[in-house]
Amino acid sequence: MADGSNATATSAPRAGRPARSAEPRRRRGEPRLATAAAAFTLAQLVLVRPGLGLGWDETVYVSQVSGHVPAAYFSAPRSRGISLLVAPIASWSDSTVLLRIYLAVLSGLALYLALRVWRNHLGPGVVALAASLFASLWVTLFYGLEAMPNYWVAIGALACVGCFLRARANARDRAAWWGVFAGAALMAWMRPMDAVYVVLPLLALSLRRPRLLAVLAAGLLAGAGEWVIEAYVSYGGLGQRLSDASAVQGGLGWHLAVVDQLRSLGGRTLCRPCTGSAPNPVVTLWWFALPLLAVLGAVIAVRARRAQPTLLPLACAATAAVPYLFLIGYAAPRFLLPAYALLALPVAGGLAHLVTAPARRSARTLAVGLVAVGLAGHLAVQYVVLEHTVHSSAASRADWARTAAALHRLGVRRPCLLSGYDAVPIAYYTGCGSAQTAGHDASTSVAGLKRAAHRTSFAVLVPPGRRAPAYARAWPDERAGVLQAYVAPGARRGR
Repeated sequence: MADGSNATATSAPRAGRPARSAEPRRRRGEPRLATAAAAFTLAQLVLVRPGLGLGWDETVYVSQVSGHVPAAYFSAPRSRGISLLVAPIASWSDSTVLLRIYLAVLSGLALYLALRVWRNHLGPGVVALAASLFASLWVTLFYGLEAMPNYWVAIGALACVGCFLRARANARDRAAWWGVFAGAALMAWMRPMDAVYVVLPLLALSLRRPRLLAVLAAGLLAGAGEWVIEAYVSYGGLGQRLSDASAVQGGLGWHLAVVDQLRSLGGRTLCRPCTGSAPNPVVTLWWFALPLLAVLGAVIAVRARRAQPTLLPLACAATAAVPYLFLIGYAAPRFLLPAYALLALPVAGGLAHLVTAPARRSARTLAVGLVAVGLAGHLAVQYVVLEHTVHSSAASRADWARTAAALHRLGVRRPCLLSGYDAVPIAYYTGCGSAQTAGHDASTSVAGLKRAAHRTSFAVLVPPGRRAPAYARAWPDERAGVLQAYVAPGARRGR
């Protein structure tokens, strides 16, 4: 194959000039990718900042391996991949700064390794541009150092699809086979259902290649094995866990969530329910341009007879996006990170063609100017949205920290238990466990909470203007940050 991983130039060198191998060109090209990955790590640390507190979902994942707080309730859709990824830090340190630095460095290294696979398919310059495009999105920068699984599904997708192409081109490329397995396993380790959607085109292409199909399936099973076993141990079986996961996500089925995703692009990390108007068109312009530029890249690749390295990531991006655009009734920008990562490859190819294709000098100058202006505007928009997102996220997490400090002053200290409004993240900040009697995190009964109130430090959190549960209305209540805390009388003995 001309576009395979082992493709080499076959034309003879000109007389009097020594032949130049492909390997030095690859070595010269890789520093550009390394620079893009290093810039990504640095941008996370500077723009998002390591001091940003943990978000709601992060507290759930981190608490599973933390030695400093009880594990929060782990609902059916969640997978333990991200918890194990942060375990090398979270298991012995409660420093959020250290955890953020670890994830920023790890995410930059992973981006380099995953995209390095593509250097022979698309060329080092295009791959470096793809890395820059993906890494410059505000959602990528924000979630690269967050203890959340979506970025890592994107990394697994890049590695798996790239290695799949290499394995198809050269069956003796053992590294490619291992890459297919590892990429599929990483995706399934983080989010099993996302992994299935990403690899659907790969599975279709593997139907006549049993060995490749077996490696893909083995990777998916290896990554999702713990999730499946846990389904039988803790959730009543695989079917029940899938049903529970669907219920937590509002019931999987036909939901046109395209507009919801559009509304979330202004910096809403979770859009549920997703009401209100869409952001300014300037903020969302890149989202509409993305598929158009990807199609442009695909058309150019087809004409150049190197279609597969462009069409396959485009197909996998489409299947990865389907459940989050059409099957759930809410939106979060992070859900589409795998699709954005894969689309960055054909987009980069299309942009590179626009500025390098043979043309008159005036036409090329115009193309370069337009692309440069477009990229500058894109970066400006991404920075503005990122700054807004970081500011609003930091504010809500600071509120949780203030509530935790107030609870400590009220005598709620470990071992302790919280229930009620925002109890899950506030419990992490307080060093307590959390328990709810209703909702997605329901894990106990009212009777269970009453019993807990007699044997541990316990408080119920209620937002202003709301009534406390009947069992806690007689308890003393005091202000705790922006919330009202009803503290069980036994808790005050710890003051």
